[in-house]
Formats: sequence, structure tokens, C-alpha cells
Amino acid sequence: MKDSGMGGLEAQVAPQLHLNGVKPSHLATAASAAISTPASTTAPKTGSSPAAKWNTKNLALRLGADIISAASAAALVAPIISIIDRSIMENASGSRPLVDSLKSSLRSLLRHPAGVVFSKPFALIFAVYGGTYLTANTLDTATSTVRSLPATHVTSGTAKFAASSAANIGVCIYKDQVFVRLFGPPGITPRPVTVPSYLLFAARDCMTIFASFNLPPLLGPVLSRRLGDEVQRHVSGQTLAQFAAPAAVQLASTPAHLWGLDIYNRPAASSWGERWAAVRKNWAVSTAARICRIVPAFGVGGVVNLKVRRGLMDTLV
Repeated sequence: MKDSGMGGLEAQVAPQLHLNGVKPSHLATAASAAISTPASTTAPKTGSSPAAKWNTKNLALRLGADIISAASAAALVAPIISIIDRSIMENASGSRPLVDSLKSSLRSLLRHPAGVVFSKPFALIFAVYGGTYLTANTLDTATSTVRSLPATHVTSGTAKFAASSAANIGVCIYKDQVFVRLFGPPGITPRPVTVPSYLLFAARDCMTIFASFNLPPLLGPVLSRRLGDEVQRHVSGQTLAQFAAPAAVQLASTPAHLWGLDIYNRPAASSWGERWAAVRKNWAVSTAARICRIVPAFGVGGVVNLKVRRGLMDTLV
């Protein structure tokens, strides 16, 4: 190779392109193909990202469906739950035995239903469960919107547990302090509910919320796989889980409830053993009563809320 005289090798001459064999029609076809190539086939610029897509279809109507389903479920279960809650409170305070309280309240419901429906206990229970159902429903709607999922999507994660617990505990603690004053020990001036009672009521509600909103979506598919086709013609695994999980957790949550009531009813109790004796005395009958209240609250109410919402959402998909 010859020296180029500039400290390098002599540059080689590029070979000539021979276009004699290329027809004009070929060039025209190639040019038109290059022009028609969509811009999306080109590589995106560094740092660019596709626009987020949200499922906002019929969003206002979907929120309306959340409200309707929550209110329907709460109105259905509030009468019986308010009666059972009153009987548990009166039994724990010594005002009346649980069975006598139930009989009296049921007679009032049958003879004067308007008086029960428009009473403060009914309104408080409606607020507790209506607010809880609505929080869970709107969280599902928010999740389906942000993640572009179907409107019928139902979540079961930590966010639902936290949001539902916050809504339930916030209203339920207010309800409890009103109930203990209305149906507390006879002849005693109502006094403020103390922090230990509030904490025990909150623990009770956290257990119930977890078993009512988080466990059924997880247990439902498992039960469906284990149930035979004949059984599932009558009841699905999801429905069975919605009834069983909230009821079963009352075995653990009822002692917390009774302990909180005992702190209010007997503030002068001197020892843990003395309080535990009172809890153990009322544990069996109170657990049975709370299972009877939780089945309508998160069993019947949960199924009604779920099915009404799903039926409404199916029309909006």
C-alpha cells in the first residue's frame, strides 16, 4: 500500500454502484414502501413512555352502583343487627338477660317497625355497614379505573383491608360508645368510654373486617375446587366463604368485645383474672349472638352487596 503522505494509508476508492440492472419501477416501489412505513415502527426515544390508559367508562354510573348496593345491603341487615347488639350490651351490663332483650326488641319490630327503623340504634348500624360496604365498593371501582380492569373487578389485598377497617372502626367505635351509654348498667350515670375499651373494640373490628372482605376472595376459589358440581349448583364456594369466614372469626373477636364492655361496665375491677371470669361467663352466649349478627352483617349483607353491585356493573361494562 502507498503512503498517502498524511500519516495514514492511501484511502481506497469506494466501488461504483451499478444501477444499469435496476428498473425504474423497482425504485418507485421501494420509495413508496418507505414513505408508507408507519412512524410507530421506529424505535422510541429514550425516556419516552406510552400514555396511561384508565377505564373511565360510565364511571359516574359505576359510583352510583356502589352507593345503591351498599345502601341496599345496609338497610336489609340494620334492623336485626341493632336488636342483637342491644341484647348483647344489656346482657353484659346486667340490665336484662340476652334472651329477654331479644324477645322484647323483636316484638317492638313486629308491632312498631317504623319506630325501630327511625331509631338511633338503626341509624347507627346503617351508618356502620353502609359506610363499610361503600368504602370497599369504591376501592374496587378506583382499582378497576386506574388499572384499566373490568368494572366487576373485586380486590382482596391490603388496601381493601386498611380502607374498610378505617371506615368500619371509625363509625363502629362511635356506635359502641353510644350503645354502652344507652344500654349500660342500670342506675349509673353514663360516663366516657376509655381508651382501653376503644382499643379492644378496634381489635374486634379489624378481625371481623379481615375475615369479611379479605378472606372470602381467597377462600372462595379453594372451596369451589373442593366442592362437587352437585353442591355448587346450590351454593358457590365464594358464597360459602362469605358466610363462613366472618362467623368463624367471632370465636376470637368476641372475648375482645366482652373485655372492652367489662372495662366500661366495671371500671373498679381489680385484676385481669376478675375480668376474664366475666368474659368467660358470657363468652358462649355472646359468641352465638355475635355469629347470629355477623351472618346477616357480612354474610347476607356481604352477598347482597356483592351481587347487587355485580348485577349493576354487568349492565355498565
